[in-house]
Amino acid sequence: MSATTKTVTVAWGVLLASAVLEAVWATALDASHGFTVLADTIVFVVALSLSMLGLGYAAKHIPIGTAYAIWTGVGAALTVAWAMLTGTESASLLKALFLVGIIGCAIGLKLVGHDDGGRPAPDEPTD
Repeated sequence: MSATTKTVTVAWGVLLASAVLEAVWATALDASHGFTVLADTIVFVVALSLSMLGLGYAAKHIPIGTAYAIWTGVGAALTVAWAMLTGTESASLLKALFLVGIIGCAIGLKLVGHDDGGRPAPDEPTD
């Protein structure tokens, strides 16, 4: 595995972890009740900061349109799925179907890849 391939693989892992953190901060935002519950507010701030840092790192190696679509799509799907599992939001077959669709689209974006025109990543040395 080349260094570039390994870097992009790590970027995808960071992107998915950041999407999970997006679901964490969105859930903590709701639980903070307008930032009046200190523990949930702290979870919100920490998860939001780490999620944004991860998205920023991933966007250095994955096109921003793809990275952002996956970050928001996976994060939103996880947020809704968690809310349905915990009973804070009603569950339905249609909601589950649409969530599967969002995740399917994210997988599709990953599988399609991207054409960078052979240009090196910004932090990659040129020959």
